[in-house]
Amino acid sequence: MTPVELSSTVLRAVRRAVDDGELAVAVPERAQVVPPGPGGRGDYATNVALQLARPAGRPPKEVAEILRPHLSGVAGVERVDITGPGFLNITLKGREAALVAEILRRGERYGYVNGPTGQVVQLCYPCSEVRAAVTGQVLARILRSQGVLVRTTRTTRTACTDSTASASCEAAEAAEAAEDALDPAWAHTLGVTVDAAQGPPEAPASTSAPTSAPLELDLRPVPAGQDPTPLGRDAGRWALLHPASHDHPRITDEHLVQREGNPLFRVRYAHARATALGRNAAALGFAAVPGDHISGPGPLLDALDTYPHALAAAARHRAPDRVARHLVTVADALLAFQHTVLPLGDEKPSAAHRSRLALAEAAGTVLAGGLSLLGIDAPTHL
Repeated sequence: MTPVELSSTVLRAVRRAVDDGELAVAVPERAQVVPPGPGGRGDYATNVALQLARPAGRPPKEVAEILRPHLSGVAGVERVDITGPGFLNITLKGREAALVAEILRRGERYGYVNGPTGQVVQLCYPCSEVRAAVTGQVLARILRSQGVLVRTTRTTRTACTDSTASASCEAAEAAEAAEDALDPAWAHTLGVTVDAAQGPPEAPASTSAPTSAPLELDLRPVPAGQDPTPLGRDAGRWALLHPASHDHPRITDEHLVQREGNPLFRVRYAHARATALGRNAAALGFAAVPGDHISGPGPLLDALDTYPHALAAAARHRAPDRVARHLVTVADALLAFQHTVLPLGDEKPSAAHRSRLALAEAAGTVLAGGLSLLGIDAPTHL
C-alpha cells in the first residue's frame, strides 16, 4: 500500500465514522500520511485525529480511538497504534519481512543515511580529558553515519573558545605536550584515536567537500571523576558513554558484573545469543528467511524499526548516550523473544522458525552496528 493509497484509506475510515454517527464533522479533502517521527512506531503516521478534534468538539485521543477500529480492519493494515497527543501510527502487513530484509541487506550500516547531506560540523573538545576524548570520537562517528562532514579540533585545555589553547591532537602529539593532550595510558587502553576530517562513510572522497558553513560545536561533557582504564576498553567506554553528557559517570566495577542488572552485559550477551541461535539453527538444518510468520515480536520489531530514529536523534542532540540506551532496548526485547526461535522437542523447523531466526539475526546486526559506533566489542560467545 502506497502513501497515497493509505491516505485514501484514512479518509474512508473518517467517512465510515461519520456515517455511523460516531463523528459529526466534514470529511477533509486529504489526510496527511508520513513516516512516524521520534516516539512514533509502525510504517506511517497521520495527524487526522488532531485535525478533526476541534470541529468534532472532542479531545484528539478520543477521535483517534474512534477512528482506530475503522482502520484496523482494512486489508493490508496489520496494526494501528495511538501515540503522543493523538497520532494514528499504522503498521502495514508485510512489515516484518521488509524490515528484517532491509537490516540484513544493509548490515551494520542499517540506520546510516545514503550519502552526504552537505552539513559540516567543526567539533571541538578537550583531548586531555578522557570522557571528552571518547565522547568526541564517538559523536564524530555518529554524525558521519548521518551524512555529516566532521572536522575535529582538539584542545589542550577545557575551553575551545580560547584561541591560545586551541590545537589539534595531531600537533600536540608532535610536541612536548603530547602526554598532556592525549594521554597514551588511557588512549591505548580505551581505543581513543585521532581522526582526520572525514565525510560520510559511504561517500567518495570527492563528495566530502563542505557545501555549507561549518556548525561549530563545543563538546564538554561532565568530566570523569575516576580513571576508567581499570575497567578495560569495553566497560570503560560504556561507563563514559551510557550516561548523558550532563550526568556524572559512575566509574565502578558494576560495569564488569555479568548479570542482568548490568546494561552492558545484557547488550553484549544479547548479541552473543543472536549468533548462538544461528549456530544452533544450522546444526538443526535450517537457516534464516525473512517472513511474516512471526507471533508476538512487537517490542523487538519496534526497537529495530526505530533504531534509525535513535541514530538521527543522537546526531541531532549530540548525544551518544541515546545510542547506548537504544541498544539496551533492543537487547532486552531480543532476550525476551529468543526463546521462540528454535524448535522445541520433536518439533520440526517451520517457516515461522525461519522468520524468527531472521528477526533474531537482524537484532544481532543492529547490536553489532551500534556497539561498533561506540567502539565496544560485540562478542559471538559470552
